[in-house]
Amino acid sequence: QVQLVESGGGLVQAGGSLRLSCAASGSIFSINTMGWYRQAPGKQRELVATITRSAIGFTNYADSAKGRFTISRDNAKNTVDLQMNSLKPEDTAVYYCNARSPGGNMNYWGKGILVTVSS
Repeated sequence: QVQLVESGGGLVQAGGSLRLSCAASGSIFSINTMGWYRQAPGKQRELVATITRSAIGFTNYADSAKGRFTISRDNAKNTVDLQMNSLKPEDTAVYYCNARSPGGNMNYWGKGILVTVSS
């Protein structure tokens, strides 16, 4: 089992920045990819960004995140962060940390953290 705890959410004005952090514990050895997803009211959960735990740290971003958000990880601390800049009201959502094993047969979620961007 892997436990994920998110922190750093809150209320910010449009154009502002927030940094989300996710701390993982438990059977981290089983995980090769961590990332962030979000779910806005009335919408499905969607990808924001992912990063592999490999030395290179391959990243993948949703089009909506490219150029504004940056995902990073610290394997020694078992954390993954999401730096969000130039926030827009449409970024308002509950953000979830995710960790999964190769092939996705083990898939873990944090409880989520609310990000609200006011116009």
